[in-house]
Amino acid sequence: MTRVTLQLLTLLWAMTGTSTQTRSSCSVPLAEQPLVNGIQVLMESSVVNSGFPNPSILIAMNLARAYNLEAQKLLTYKLMASDTADLTIGQLALTIMALTSSCRDPGNRVSILQRQMENWAPASLNTHASSFYGPSLAILALCQNNPEKTLPIATRFAKSLLANSSPFNVDTGAMVTLALTCMYHKIPVGSEEGYRVLFGQVLKNTVENISMRIQDNGIIGDIYSTGLAMQALSVTPERPNKEWNCQKTMDSVLDEIKEGKFHNPMSIAQILPSLKGKTYLDVPHVSCSPGHEVQPTLPNPPSPVPTSASNITVKYTINNQLRGVERLFNETINVSVKRGSVLLVVLEEAQRENPTFKFETTMTSWGPMVSSINSIAENVNHKTYWQFLSGKTPLNEGVADYKPFNHEHITANFTQY
Repeated sequence: MTRVTLQLLTLLWAMTGTSTQTRSSCSVPLAEQPLVNGIQVLMESSVVNSGFPNPSILIAMNLARAYNLEAQKLLTYKLMASDTADLTIGQLALTIMALTSSCRDPGNRVSILQRQMENWAPASLNTHASSFYGPSLAILALCQNNPEKTLPIATRFAKSLLANSSPFNVDTGAMVTLALTCMYHKIPVGSEEGYRVLFGQVLKNTVENISMRIQDNGIIGDIYSTGLAMQALSVTPERPNKEWNCQKTMDSVLDEIKEGKFHNPMSIAQILPSLKGKTYLDVPHVSCSPGHEVQPTLPNPPSPVPTSASNITVKYTINNQLRGVERLFNETINVSVKRGSVLLVVLEEAQRENPTFKFETTMTSWGPMVSSINSIAENVNHKTYWQFLSGKTPLNEGVADYKPFNHEHITANFTQY
């Protein structure tokens, strides 16, 4: 192979977006690798007991190279057999990407998603930023399957983002960046330069917003939005004005892992690709050659912490003051639970003691989410949901993960976004 040929191949490799760590790369120190192995094993072990086939977990397993091949195979089969009828645009896109990363044909799912996105439009100019998250996933999945057909959809999507005036959201911004970076690198030859200018403008605006959420310790937004943000900042062709120290972010994430912050399988699925030097742009390039199970090096088990059977008291308030909702209320109860219990246990105990605190949950990729309290249910059309706060600070973990402390005041507030 001549040097000229090698240079051309290298250029083409970069243009197709297969190399994702071209600008801001960082890595896990060798001594910390068992920490990463440990959370990957924890994530993979969730597959067997879960009745919810989570495509994000399969994507992470494939990008990171799965240790548990049986779990990988089981999840692949579950997703292949799943019905697409009840999936949201984002869930369908993730399923396509999960099957693609498993070297499986997603079948008619791509054409279904294509039709859904051809009919998609934001509800208004101030549509909440989070409502662009699913369509961003869809653009990414379609770009990886047929960028030429996706171009008009991505163009309309990008123009909608430019016109949108709602507050910025890090998770959505990261997914927008991944989707439009894919399109930016895969604009068909001979297309007008205006496409690249449009995508570049949206990318520049978005990564500027992401960079403004970088904290002094490197965490981007909050700890659970950092994984996707790392992917976005590592691949974007438009660099933010504020320099990003990738290694500082990586070190802070590793510190959070040591503190036990990553125990929810979905939170692991979102951080794991960045810890392995991968992004969602690598989905079409996963090697699916048959392998054998590798036993990972795991961290030393922590020293046993003396267990205490003592109880704690949690002050729990349910509040609905939204006008137009059939019933307004503000009720508070003191609940006693075992130390170390998750918030869900507090809710269950409150419900047992007082029927006013009855609640319902809906299973999501992040675990159970409270969908109704005291017969007042969330409503997508009305943009309402139950938000949980500690004092005045919104919780960034779900009810099955967050562990209240003694005398903490937890409020469930019926909120409109």
